Amino acid sequence: MNYVTTADGTGIFYKDWGPKDAQPLVFHHGWPLSADDWDAQMLYFLGKGYRVIAHDRRGHGRSSQVSGGHDMDHYAADVAAVVEHLDLRNAIHIGHSTGGGEAAHYVARHGQPNGRVAKLVLIGAVTPIMVRTAANPGGLPIEVFDGLRAQLAANRAQFYFDLASGPFYGFNRAGAEVTDTIVQNWWRQAMTGAANAQYLGIRAFSETDFTEDLKAITVPTLVLHGDDDQIVPVADAAPLAAKLLKNPTLKIYPGLPHGMCTTHAGIINADLLAFIQR
Repeated sequence: MNYVTTADGTGIFYKDWGPKDAQPLVFHHGWPLSADDWDAQMLYFLGKGYRVIAHDRRGHGRSSQVSGGHDMDHYAADVAAVVEHLDLRNAIHIGHSTGGGEAAHYVARHGQPNGRVAKLVLIGAVTPIMVRTAANPGGLPIEVFDGLRAQLAANRAQFYFDLASGPFYGFNRAGAEVTDTIVQNWWRQAMTGAANAQYLGIRAFSETDFTEDLKAITVPTLVLHGDDDQIVPVADAAPLAAKLLKNPTLKIYPGLPHGMCTTHAGIINADLLAFIQR
């Protein structure tokens, strides 16, 4: 399998499909999943002739289950290690949820300064900051994230099953058609990762303030969000992020859930392609 070893000795697993001379698309997955969550996008864009790359975040999927570094600085540095190992240039970075924060942090701190990034896409992203603070009064109270940690520690398997079969994909909405295989695949990915990494990752995705990253990003950025996102509420996310970016395109989808890249892959893929080709 493909691995790159980071400066602190962590092995980061990655997929790299398609022609090596094609424009690279780099996918950043959400918490607590893995690169496998991007199957619907990677196969689609591979078929369009792009080079598609996705990694497993440290402590997630097939990457090393390490004790430390479960924060956005390390996450972004790990991405930089993969990008530099593959010598990716003119890349488009696409991040979902926690991966959106990671992608923004990478682009601002590593990719853009090194001239390796062409565009950025944030989908249901945790940017600019999720937790409620004096500067972010519309955020979620810290007790919400304390509750996630408590459920993870008490019974991770049940917590993840409930999350996937309920709010993540909007399967808890009246009239929703639950797709059992989607729930099972989410659960499989989540349970493959390390409990410690996922526990500490809650703080990384909820308390990291990406305001300065967003202000620093100058490349064209597409911001996509479902207005029925029950994981990252849209009002305190996408519109605020778009206001901080220098070159944004914002699109809100009526009725779509947090996991819309899977449940509505056809819609999302078409909009991604239009933005990439623009």
